[in-house]
Amino acid sequence: MPAALNIDLTPFNTLALPGRAARYERITSAGQLADIGQTEMRRFILGGGSNLVLSGDFDGLVLHMTIPGKRLVQVDGEAWYIEAGAGENWHDFVQWTLAQGWPGLENLSLIPGTVGAAPIQNIGAYGLEVCEYFHSLQAWDFERGELISFDRAACRFGYRDSLFKQQGWHLSGRLAIVSVVFRLPKQWVANIRYADVAQELAAREIATPTAPDVAAAIIAIRQRKLPDPAVMPNAGSFFHNPLVDAPTAARLADRHPGLPRYPQPDGRVKLAAGWLIEQAGWKGKSLGPVGMYEKQALVLVNRGGATGADVRRTMTAVQAAVREKFAVELSPEPIFL
Repeated sequence: MPAALNIDLTPFNTLALPGRAARYERITSAGQLADIGQTEMRRFILGGGSNLVLSGDFDGLVLHMTIPGKRLVQVDGEAWYIEAGAGENWHDFVQWTLAQGWPGLENLSLIPGTVGAAPIQNIGAYGLEVCEYFHSLQAWDFERGELISFDRAACRFGYRDSLFKQQGWHLSGRLAIVSVVFRLPKQWVANIRYADVAQELAAREIATPTAPDVAAAIIAIRQRKLPDPAVMPNAGSFFHNPLVDAPTAARLADRHPGLPRYPQPDGRVKLAAGWLIEQAGWKGKSLGPVGMYEKQALVLVNRGGATGADVRRTMTAVQAAVREKFAVELSPEPIFL
């Protein structure tokens, strides 16, 4: 099927920002990517659009990755290996693994987006990053004209980071992830280190939680804190939690005793961006049609009729307010197209 022309992208980004694609093609199999081959047009690989700020029209080819499928591909004495197509809805995939009796991904419940996008961002929440259970992926390389594989080491995962972001491949359109394999260990221990999760389980009078129990608790927490993009367009957590050196964290804590701090294995300290934004006066505050959500200051929302320029304006104002109060730089999680 030939690519469609001049397609409205508003329904394909969870911030509901306006913009049109010169060409658009829905990808349901890896074979379609081989047929596309090299093109002089710019390419953009689109997943669920939940980590995207659309700046306006895109004068290239948008490849919308909707490849389906999920299956158990291998079992050994230590783990289950599960493969999913890049277009599978992430939350639905997590719930499916739990229903099959394969725990591990429950802390990442209700994160928006697709399976194929998860390794690019190295998505994480409530004490877990996807890289911890990542095994490998396959991607179509447009320059080489073939499918190539990446294991965990090759992906160079970091905090909300990966090789695909480091090389800019997620923006250049050189690679399109088509499938991902996860390794879920049979020796499972509930990850309830975050106070919110432990408190939710205690409120439910669950002392020894199962993986579905943890998932249900996290879903409830996220639903209380985060707006439904179908009701109030948003892109989830908009800023990275900043990482600073230990002396900087100590100085900030002296000046701001309530500052949440999370020491990291490399000696740096992660700060809570939502807390910084709230203390800077931006929780529930708007600039035109764009603002920070009243229940969770880390979430930027489109209150109606916003454009990519409106988002950028509010983002810049929030960054300036946090910089002035804390001398800390915030960087956005979404990519800008």
